[in-house]
Amino acid sequence: MEANTSKRLKFTERRRAEKGRGYKQPWSLHLMVLPAALLVLVFSYVPMAGIIMAFQDYKARLGFIHSPFVGLKHFQYMFSNDYFMKITLNTLIFACSKIVLNLIVPFAFALLLNEVRNMGLKRSIQTLVYLPHFLSWVTLSGILIDVLGQTGIVNQFLSNVFGIQPIFFLGDGTWFRLTIVASDVWKEFGFNTIVFLAALSGINPALYEAAEVDGASRWKQTASITIPSLLPMLIVVATLAMGNVLNANFDQVFNLYSPMIYQQGDIIDTFVYREGLLSGQFSFATAVGLFKSVISLVLIVFSYRLAYRFAGYRIF
Repeated sequence: MEANTSKRLKFTERRRAEKGRGYKQPWSLHLMVLPAALLVLVFSYVPMAGIIMAFQDYKARLGFIHSPFVGLKHFQYMFSNDYFMKITLNTLIFACSKIVLNLIVPFAFALLLNEVRNMGLKRSIQTLVYLPHFLSWVTLSGILIDVLGQTGIVNQFLSNVFGIQPIFFLGDGTWFRLTIVASDVWKEFGFNTIVFLAALSGINPALYEAAEVDGASRWKQTASITIPSLLPMLIVVATLAMGNVLNANFDQVFNLYSPMIYQQGDIIDTFVYREGLLSGQFSFATAVGLFKSVISLVLIVFSYRLAYRFAGYRIF
């Protein structure tokens, strides 16, 4: 009995020693991480001190310390402001539409691209649909403004071929919303397809071989093997996308909108920009930005919990 106890104690001590040695990392690895950690600290954590402005009547000449404290005054005004409710609705419409379509379109495109057997053609298609992702919205916005203008190539085509009157894509509220969502999907669906193509490459080829032996057609194989195999990844991507419900892409909207469609096109981020930097309402803009950040944080935590529960996905 004593011998067994002694062996167990020695085994436990050895495991502890091995575990302790396993956590020791060379200082060179820590030095490699240090620049990135400093950048995150300086640009992400230090600016959080400015959150205090949301609870003050901030004056630049008085600074953080001497500006008067007003509590939840700006939050009360925010929730009683009808225009804030309007921009929140616009943000949700844009963000939710983009999330849904940026799941459906890449999923369907990955299934179609997976059926292409000519590898040269497949790579060419992949390259073409990936390219827009690497263009900035400043560049794309200039292109879209020219193409979708009253005298742009799209309106000229519709007028000459179908006899349709010119459409004010970027000046009419309804058309502006459709343009924002459609252009975002066009820009990002190729890059988002990578996730599903990676999941497709992990499917066991033996499943297709067995189905082919049983006489299953390509459609049957897709419906019975490919789609069920992609569903876990679809669930993961969908749940993680919940954290972006209040992110409607500031760069895109800012470069395409104009005062005439503020009612249908203004979002939280562009509103914060105008109120804070253009109108000098720093405290109110900070309160709106803090509200958005808190809601986004809650949604991100909730989405990760859902992803772990339903798909077994976890980062840590």
